[in-house]
Amino acid sequence: MNIPERPITILIAALGGEGGGVMADWLMEAATATGYPAQATSIPGVAQRTGATTYYLEIFPFSKKELNGKEPVLSLTPSPGNVDVMVASELVEAGRAMQNGFVSPERTTLIASTHRIYATVEKMQMGDGRFDSDRVVDAGKQLARRAVLFDMRKLAQESGTVINAVLFGAMAGSGVLPLPREACEKAIRGGGRGAEASLRGFAAGCDIAGGSRETPRPPAAPHRATDLNEILRLGEERLLDYQGAAYAELFKRRMQPFIGGEPKLAAEVARHLSLWMAYEDIIRVADLKTRASRFERVRKEVGAKEGEPVVVIDFLKPGVEEFASLLPTYFGKKLIAWAEKRGKLDAYNVGMHIKTSGVFGYLLVRSLAWLRPWRPMSYRYGEEQRLIERWLGLVAQAAERDTALALQIAECARLIKGYGETHRRGKANFLAIVDALVENPATASPAEQAAAIRKAREAALADPEGKALGASLGKPVVWLKPVART
Repeated sequence: MNIPERPITILIAALGGEGGGVMADWLMEAATATGYPAQATSIPGVAQRTGATTYYLEIFPFSKKELNGKEPVLSLTPSPGNVDVMVASELVEAGRAMQNGFVSPERTTLIASTHRIYATVEKMQMGDGRFDSDRVVDAGKQLARRAVLFDMRKLAQESGTVINAVLFGAMAGSGVLPLPREACEKAIRGGGRGAEASLRGFAAGCDIAGGSRETPRPPAAPHRATDLNEILRLGEERLLDYQGAAYAELFKRRMQPFIGGEPKLAAEVARHLSLWMAYEDIIRVADLKTRASRFERVRKEVGAKEGEPVVVIDFLKPGVEEFASLLPTYFGKKLIAWAEKRGKLDAYNVGMHIKTSGVFGYLLVRSLAWLRPWRPMSYRYGEEQRLIERWLGLVAQAAERDTALALQIAECARLIKGYGETHRRGKANFLAIVDALVENPATASPAEQAAAIRKAREAALADPEGKALGASLGKPVVWLKPVART
């Protein structure tokens, strides 16, 4: 009788609400029912999508009965290079595991879902801060002994369950667990409520990992559209939804000087213009948060069944700037000037927890969305439109000299985004580049000017605080960061 030298080690990285703890319980239940010594520990994650909760299990694949009273020594924590099964409920969590050395070509079977839930560090970038999913997938195939990768969230939604069931099934189907399928299914049934849906998800994941069902083909990677007509159509639809037919017509009029010119330039201007004209304000946020499609999406994401209540609580923190943005231009300008002078732009932000799934909370937030007809008379609207017109004029002027230069100026619109402090920083960086490099260039060469603008823009996107941009321009960027005064 050959007793194994070491246990099977399993490391699970799961996000909040995905049932990572339940999956660990299933594994422990199945191992115990099979008669194997097993141990599980967990390390809680943190909020706001900055990491996952990890669960570490060791299963000794030899029955307690045959050990004759002996007990294997099991570890409480994983160590790099010694993980047999690495499970990740989201693709970048698989990347984190690889980066930390928990995936090795000699030992590790990597089981991960290829869908993405963007991390906070990705969302907070001024530009496109998303990690390259293809690089993570390629790394998994290279670094793991075996990689089982497919969109498990989609499969879970199709099965009417949570992703943990599909992950558990993929583990069982991969053949790396010393547990029979029957024991795993029995553990799920013992969970009671929702067991049938979980079993469907388990079976789907098991069949794909085991090869008896074809792996779903991933959707084609998104790419930047180059067809001008398609971008124009999407832009019109976006602005029609944002402010109505007159606003969509304004978009078309603004695009007229670029139609018939260089297609690439026209496409970039249309893309940035449609996004900028649909700027985020409290009216837009309220509208999106109270749409029926949003509540339907939330129910689908949490796997709520028909008739099951789902409570949605939104956190809002409006302040002086948000209030001023809705005022008529004269009063909004006065209020902002007063707040800037006294460093009070962020001094009166009030945190609010509003239950938008309830009647009162819904009507409260929806009432802000009903202010859409007022938007063209508001202070923020006027400020945005003036800056948009200035940008369009500069792009058109540059296009008469050099298309590459015009493209670099058009790309500067990427700096304008969000609201509050994020918007202030982006706007300050945008104006600094326009003032120093677009309207007052240090060179008459279009190529040199375009290169300088590109370098400055990339510096601003990499460091939204403006330090890198200030170094590039040779002078500090001032964005009126509020200073508390006593």
